Amino acid sequence: MNPSDFAKLLSQLESLSTKQLARVRETLKGLPHTSGAAIAGVLQGPNVCPNCQAPAEQLRPWGHSHGLPRLRCHACGKTCNALTGTPLAHLRKREQWLGYAQTLIEGVSVRQAAQCCSVDKNTAFLWRHRFLQAAATHRPAHEGGIVEADETFFLESFKGQRKLPRCARKRAGVGAAWEHIAVLVVRDRSGQTADFRLQKIDASHITDVLGPLVDKDAILCTDGARVYQKVARNMGLTHRAINVHKGIHVIEGAFHIQNVNAYDSRLKQWMKRFHGVATKYLENYLGWRRMLERYCQSMSPAICLSEAMGRFQLQQLIQT
Repeated sequence: MNPSDFAKLLSQLESLSTKQLARVRETLKGLPHTSGAAIAGVLQGPNVCPNCQAPAEQLRPWGHSHGLPRLRCHACGKTCNALTGTPLAHLRKREQWLGYAQTLIEGVSVRQAAQCCSVDKNTAFLWRHRFLQAAATHRPAHEGGIVEADETFFLESFKGQRKLPRCARKRAGVGAAWEHIAVLVVRDRSGQTADFRLQKIDASHITDVLGPLVDKDAILCTDGARVYQKVARNMGLTHRAINVHKGIHVIEGAFHIQNVNAYDSRLKQWMKRFHGVATKYLENYLGWRRMLERYCQSMSPAICLSEAMGRFQLQQLIQT
């Protein structure tokens, strides 16, 4: 297009309606050259060699492959690119990834995401769990100060499976107590949040997940369940138990479990949009929600994509 025609086209944009402008934005978003240029800035080379873990100084440029710069490790002699060893390796249609990351931020359904990115619904489902695979493992390494812990429950679901190990429930049926999956949510006052799927609610299992996470000088706040008293003794933690069943919500003016309960409420409300989550994918959805809470208003498709690649340290720098 010559410059005069381009200038005439730009002048006509002012006469477009709101719907027409939105359609123009969606069209521009889907163009390969615009999406490809934007995603190139996110797909940076690895910090270490994915094969031998040699530092980045050992990686040398080695041409291009499949549209990505290829690197060769001077230590092991193997080649790699930005996606090698990540959950996104070997996925196609990279020009649509930033658009799909935006659908994860918005929390739309698989079919809506497929429609937005012009891909099949099966592809959108595959992408969802590839994008969430690394994010599901991103938890804080330590929590300190006043640490609140409480369990929440999700009904066991075999959604998507043709053969069930039990009789099918009626639609909107309520499962028995033993059919619920316990998830322990741990949150300190700085907002650091971790959650763990528990095989059993006992002192041994809870100690296994809290031991590496909670600092030794932290104060553990829980409800009045006796199992947490034993956990606190095993870990040598100061424990404050809030007897919620008796209407006590705050003790000594500072100790409560309202932060973790508020997070549980937001998590359950957010989960409702999916109309039931298959238990085998539960950890991915828990990590998805933690990611949204971690970045809040600063969340962007670029950050979501880096989380999907496992670039957690990079994202913490971006957030601060």
